[in-house]
Amino acid sequence: MRLGVLDIGSNTVHLLLVDAHPGAAPIAFGSHKRALQLVAYLDAEGAISEAGQRELIDFIGEAAEFARSNNAEDLLAFATSAIRESANGVAVLARVFAETGIRLEELSGGDEAAATFLAVRRWYGWGAGNILNLDIGGGSFELAMGTDEHPELALSVPLGAGRLTWDHLEADPPTAKSVKAVRKYIKATLDEPIAAFGRLEPATIVAATSKSFRSLARITGAAPRAAGPYVRRELRLADLTLWSSRLAAMSSADRAELPGVSDVRAKQLLAAALVAEAAMTGLGVASVQICPWALREGLILRRFDHLRAA
Repeated sequence: MRLGVLDIGSNTVHLLLVDAHPGAAPIAFGSHKRALQLVAYLDAEGAISEAGQRELIDFIGEAAEFARSNNAEDLLAFATSAIRESANGVAVLARVFAETGIRLEELSGGDEAAATFLAVRRWYGWGAGNILNLDIGGGSFELAMGTDEHPELALSVPLGAGRLTWDHLEADPPTAKSVKAVRKYIKATLDEPIAAFGRLEPATIVAATSKSFRSLARITGAAPRAAGPYVRRELRLADLTLWSSRLAAMSSADRAELPGVSDVRAKQLLAAALVAEAAMTGLGVASVQICPWALREGLILRRFDHLRAA
C-alpha cells in the first residue's frame, strides 16, 4: 500500500510517501516538504504566532493534496516538540483539524524516542545487542537504550539544535562568551539523563539518527548521501571536538559551504555539535554509527505491525 507520513518538525514540515507492506522495508515514492522553523515563530509567551500557524496550515493543505493526487491510501500525521512545547499547541492542533481535516498526533518526547529506537533496532537487527540511540532534533534531544524493540529507557530533553540557537546563539557568528555559556547549560541539562543511562548495561552499538548527526558526520569525513544508505557512516568524538571549535568561529554562511550542510541547518549546526559532543563525552562514547532510519520509519513500522496483528 502507499502510505503518507506527515512530519511536523521544528525545522521542516515534510510529507513522505512510501510503498510498503507488513514484513517489508518501506520504499520512498515521493515527498513534499518546506523549510518551516516553527521555533522562529514563537512569541514572547512561547506561543506559535498567527503567521506561523498560517504557514503551517497552508503547507498541510498542500501536503494533503499531494497525498491524494499520488494515491496515498493512508496518512500518518504527527507533530513533535515545536508544537508539543508551545504555549498554544492544543489550540494549534485544533485549528489545523478544523481548517484542513488533518488530525495531527502529538507525540510525547518519550514516544518520539521510542519510535525512533524501533526503527534503529529493525535496521541493525537482533544481533546488535544492547543499542543506545541519540537523536538531535530542532526542538529536543532524544536518548533511548535497550535490548528489545521497545527501549528500557527513553528520555527527551529540551536541547534541540534550533531551540538552543534561537535562545542562546543568536549572534552570527556567536560570541565566545555565549558558546561557553551554552556548553555549561547543555552539560547541566544532560547530567541527570547521563547518570540514568550510566546505570544500565553498556551498549553494544551506539547509533545516531537525525539530519544533525548526518551533517556532522559528513563534515568530519563520512560518505555523502549519494553513496547510498548501506555505506557505513561514523562520527568520532575526536573529530567532533575539533569541528565544534571550528564551527564556533564560523558564520552560518561559511557553514553552509561545508559538504552536506544546507542553508536551513547551517546556523544550527554549532548547537548540534555542542549537544553531540557533550552527550558523547558524558556517556563515554568514542564514536557513533549513523543510522539512516529514524522517527518516520519507526512510525511506519509501528503501523504495519498493528495491521499484521489485526
